[in-house]
Amino acid sequence: MRSFHHPSHALHTPNFFLIRGQVRANYEVPARAESLLGGLHALGLPPALATPATPAQLRSVHTADYLAFLESIGPAWAALPNAGAEAVGNTFPTADALASGGRRPAGVIGQVGWYTADVACPIGPHTWEAALGAAGCALAAAAEAAAGAQAYALCRPPGHHTYAARAGGHCYLNNAALAVEALRAAGAARVAVLDIDSHHGNGTQGIFWHRPDVLTVSVHGDPGSYYPWFTGYAEETGGADAEGANLNLPLRFGSPDAAWLAAVQQGVAAVRSFGAEALVVSLGFDASEHEPLNALNVTAEGFARAGAMIGALRLPSAIIQEGGYNVELLGTLLGRFLTGWGDL
Repeated sequence: MRSFHHPSHALHTPNFFLIRGQVRANYEVPARAESLLGGLHALGLPPALATPATPAQLRSVHTADYLAFLESIGPAWAALPNAGAEAVGNTFPTADALASGGRRPAGVIGQVGWYTADVACPIGPHTWEAALGAAGCALAAAAEAAAGAQAYALCRPPGHHTYAARAGGHCYLNNAALAVEALRAAGAARVAVLDIDSHHGNGTQGIFWHRPDVLTVSVHGDPGSYYPWFTGYAEETGGADAEGANLNLPLRFGSPDAAWLAAVQQGVAAVRSFGAEALVVSLGFDASEHEPLNALNVTAEGFARAGAMIGALRLPSAIIQEGGYNVELLGTLLGRFLTGWGDL
């Protein structure tokens, strides 16, 4: 199995984070990637350098106006009088506003609200550069999968909360969705996404909501009390033209290995039944029992068993790194998951 990274991840250093009305330090820090790199080297899988994604590749998933916003917002925000170090929205378009004629504003502050879903995706001076590198990692892994292999992409920042034209939850470009589109373009007629991050992959679900050729499966903590709150429920099964192509498997808070692995196995069975020719795994380690904001209680052995379950599909696969914020353990958990997967 090959692995990929890009050093631009270190340039993205978000600070702003809001928890229950209090501003706290952001958990999505460069040390996450360093821990994962350590895990790869311990496995004897030193990552290759990926090529940053190109605009044409990004447009397979994201709208041109959104990409232009991401590329330009850093300097535009810095030019504002008395601006903070990062672009953070303070008002967002509600469903009511959109239904009654709401539109994208011309001003910088308004555009940050328009193109972001929440305050958990601060945009700094080098966020765009880091996001391009992360997307390039996902595309490099997808190229390996298109050739019939399996590969791991060390993507930072992560991506599964990003919609076609909206950032959110630490995510700016949807790395998993880019991998899916690359696999489709390479000839895979049916591609599945299996997301085992502890948060619902709302952006990925939204991007493929009307696509019967792409199955999206997400195993996550109950969104009734957990990010992203508004999506991730079991009754969300796909758009009218893609009914059954979306499967959400929300779990009760505190669920241990047994319940989580049963849901992962249900997701694996759905991928098999769908007849997927290629697989994209959104791999998060924030389901860990040692996660700082955990909703689930998965052990290291649980991640190893999940790796074995998913790897047993024997599909061409791109494994895309998503969340996981305990920097002391990320490398170890990655090692357990990939060792369980096998074929290293």
